[in-house]
Amino acid sequence: MASNAKAFDRPKGQNLKYLRRTAGFLAPYKTRVALAVCALVITGLAVLGLGQGLKQLIDGGFADGDAAALDQALYLLLSLSVIMAAGTFARFYLVSWLGERMVADLRQAVFDRVLSLHTGFFETTKTGEVLSRLTTDTTLLQSVIGSSASVALRNMLNLVGGIIMLFITNPGLTAMVLMVVPVVVFPILIFGRRVRKLSRASQDRVADVGAFAEETINAMSTVQAFTHEEVDRGRFGVEVANAFETAVQRIRTRGMLMAVVILLVFGAIGVVLWVGGRQMLTGEISGGELAAFLYYAALVAVSVGVMSEVYGELQRAAGATERLIELLEAEPEIKSPPYPKTLPVPAQGRMKFDNVTFHYPARPNQAALDTFTLDVKPGETVALVGPSGAGKSTVFQLLLRFYDPDSGTVQVDGVNAHDTDPEHLRERFALVPQDPVLFGTSGLENIRYGRPGATDTEVREAAEAAAAAEFLDALPDGFATFLGEKGVRLSGGQRQRISLARALLRNPSILLLDEATSALDAESERLVQQALETLKKGRTTLVIAHRLATVVNADRIAVMEHGRIVALGPHEELLTTSPLYAHLAALQFDVDLGPKAKDDRVA
Repeated sequence: MASNAKAFDRPKGQNLKYLRRTAGFLAPYKTRVALAVCALVITGLAVLGLGQGLKQLIDGGFADGDAAALDQALYLLLSLSVIMAAGTFARFYLVSWLGERMVADLRQAVFDRVLSLHTGFFETTKTGEVLSRLTTDTTLLQSVIGSSASVALRNMLNLVGGIIMLFITNPGLTAMVLMVVPVVVFPILIFGRRVRKLSRASQDRVADVGAFAEETINAMSTVQAFTHEEVDRGRFGVEVANAFETAVQRIRTRGMLMAVVILLVFGAIGVVLWVGGRQMLTGEISGGELAAFLYYAALVAVSVGVMSEVYGELQRAAGATERLIELLEAEPEIKSPPYPKTLPVPAQGRMKFDNVTFHYPARPNQAALDTFTLDVKPGETVALVGPSGAGKSTVFQLLLRFYDPDSGTVQVDGVNAHDTDPEHLRERFALVPQDPVLFGTSGLENIRYGRPGATDTEVREAAEAAAAAEFLDALPDGFATFLGEKGVRLSGGQRQRISLARALLRNPSILLLDEATSALDAESERLVQQALETLKKGRTTLVIAHRLATVVNADRIAVMEHGRIVALGPHEELLTTSPLYAHLAALQFDVDLGPKAKDDRVA
């Protein structure tokens, strides 16, 4: 379980462009954005007004001994405080709401895109990697947009407004303050870029931890059966340590950034305070002007300090957003053409492979199918047999259009699969895999997965036809009983009958069976075989068979080797015309059917 494999190369952005690209998710909420901006501006103006209130309080109230002026200054300060309180509430609520809403929409968009990606994408991308992006990365983005972005905007407004008020109050002292700005901005840019890179690396390490944990937990029975616990504890510890070390580097860099900014900013304030104090002593400025200037200088200093910290958060969010944007921009290789051809109605159930050659992307030098040709008539049952790696499963993959062939055509009901909408094409099929896939929900919903709009009555009828109703009724809550993750509370035969009921409920024209009974005991196999006979009636059936005993009654059997059909015909004919099939039969029937069956076959 190599945990350091990367799903795909990740571009290393040098700025916040990825974060800015999420702004499109705010477009549907322009009214709330406008209200949040208004609340932000009003609050910012009130904060700037406090400096003038402070100047009036000192010069008009204290210095002149004017009680009326003192009262007016108090009323002004109280009024500004009320405006600040109301504006702060409105800004916090609106910006937090927008952050939650935007991230929810982004999470939905990413999940929608993941569902549309082709099968090949998931052969090279770990599930834990995708889950990390959907959860950890979006949660980080949610925190930044709902909190840090608001703080950044507020302090940006305070910074700009504070500088303007500094010029109005005392241009000379302001010039001294601005001389420090480049010195402060430079470390922000240098350390900020480093923080962004480390933030991206930190998210990747967390994804590695999640991917390893998920892979191990999903294979827990295998882990324990091979007493691999200690080895996996060690490997997981390495992944956790890597994530920790990367996070520590990020924290150290951010801490250094904050320390440098605070030293420079407040050192500059000290110098300005000394100069301003001397000017007040000489009468060049009043006490109120100096107080107002110091207020605005402190406001600017605090804004710069906060923005340096927020900049690190935004850089961290940019790293997470970059990972999300990669998923959003991942293009599915299998998609509907601009003008898809319509499949005929009613469905016929015909399949045709015409001289098909196909290579898997991971094995470009080895043909999975090589000039493969097969025509399956409506209502016919055709079995695919042959050694492992012969290309049997690839036939299913191309029929369901998980891949497109390199050359040749795959046709369903006379229409080239490449020219149709994949969703409409797949509606004609029902797949019963060798290892049935059940979801962590009830038996009712697992069967209804085959046709989401089906009624409870239709679900029960499908379950009865698949010999699943009896054991489902015996469960504590009947069909509504939670079956556990992956149906762990059921036996292998019961899970397979749930899978068959799902296929029956779908009512497909073409049934794809991937050796649906190979892993079952004799009693379960008998029940599943009976359900299969019900399921196959009136449908075209394509069967992948590893055990020949399950397909001796097929209309035709296609013997495959190295991606080609080397023999085609009924069971009895192939015993005499196909050396490969005869060899496979000789290996299996002695075990599966016993001597009598062998004698019958020879006879």
